[in-house]
Amino acid sequence: MTLGRFTFALGMTLAVSLTAAAQQRTAPTPVPRPAIPGSPAATPAPAPAVATGGGDAAFGAYQRGQFLTAFREATQRVEAGPDPVSMTLLAELHANGLGVPRNDQRALGWYRLAADRGDRNAIFALAMMHVEGRAGQARDPAAAKALFERAAALGHPAAGYNLGLLAFSGQGGQPDPIVAARWFQMAADLGNADAQYALAVLLKDGNGIPADPARAAAWMEKAARQDLLEAEIDYGIMLFNGQGVTKDEAAAAQMFRKAALRGNPLAMNRYARLLAAGRGVTADPLMAAQWHTTARLLGAEDAWLTDFVGKLDPVQREAAERGARNWLR
Repeated sequence: MTLGRFTFALGMTLAVSLTAAAQQRTAPTPVPRPAIPGSPAATPAPAPAVATGGGDAAFGAYQRGQFLTAFREATQRVEAGPDPVSMTLLAELHANGLGVPRNDQRALGWYRLAADRGDRNAIFALAMMHVEGRAGQARDPAAAKALFERAAALGHPAAGYNLGLLAFSGQGGQPDPIVAARWFQMAADLGNADAQYALAVLLKDGNGIPADPARAAAWMEKAARQDLLEAEIDYGIMLFNGQGVTKDEAAAAQMFRKAALRGNPLAMNRYARLLAAGRGVTADPLMAAQWHTTARLLGAEDAWLTDFVGKLDPVQREAAERGARNWLR
C-alpha cells in the first residue's frame, strides 16, 4: 500500500506575523497564509513584540484582551520618551481597531515613527501596508521588498520568509528559486515554521534547486513539531513512504491522526486508509469509515475509501455516519 503523494503548493501568500510567539507558529491557521500582494489579509496581525522592561505592562494587557489598558500604558510610555516598541503597539491597536476606532492613518504614523527608530516589527508592518495597499500606500512589491530587507537585516523571521516568497513568485522580477531558498533558509534558521516548510518543499521537489530528501525531511519535521498543519501532513507522507527519513508507519499514523483531529479532511482520509488497512495502527474498519465520512462531509472525496465503506454492513455505515456528524457538531 502506498499513500498517494500530494504536495501542498507553495502558496504565494505573505506572513503578517509580528510577535515572536506568532513567528514560532504556536497557533497556526489550517490554511496558509494571510495575504497575497494585491489582496486583503485573511487573518489579523497580532501585536508587535515587546522587549522585556517597562513595555511589558502594555503588551501584557494586550495579550489579555485589555486593549484600552494597553493603549493607556503604551501612550504613557511614549509620552515619557521615544519608545519605538510602544509606538508599534499603538500602531497595531489603531490598525486593527482594538480598544480604539480603526484608523489606518494613525497606525501609519506610529509605524513610521517606530520604524525611523529601528523597530523591526514596525518596518515589517510598513512593508505589509505596501503589500495590502492600506493607509493610502500604493500596492508596491518593490517598496515592500526594500522594507522586508530592512526588517530581515534586523532578524525578523517573517520578513525573510516573505522575501523568499517574493523571490519564488517573481514579484517585481523573474522567479529565482535559488534566492528564495536562501531567504527561506535564513528565516528557517531563526525558527519560522512557514519558512521551514517552504524550504522543505523546495528541497523535496527539487523545484529550482537540487533535491535533497534528507534535508527536506529534517526541515519538514521541524515545521511539523511547531504544529504547522501542512507540514504535519507532508511529514506523515514522508514517514510512511520512507522519503528522506527512515520509514515509520506508526509515526506516520500519529501525524495523520494529529492533523485529522485539527479538522483537516485530507489528513482524515490518510488516517482512514491506515485504519482500514491496519498499517501503522490497529485495523479498525468502523473508525476508518467514520473518519472518511467526516472528510466527505467536509468536501474531500476518496474513491478507494468510498468503495471500502460501501462494503461494510449497513449497521456499521450508519454508525460511521452518525459518529461523523456528532464529531462535526
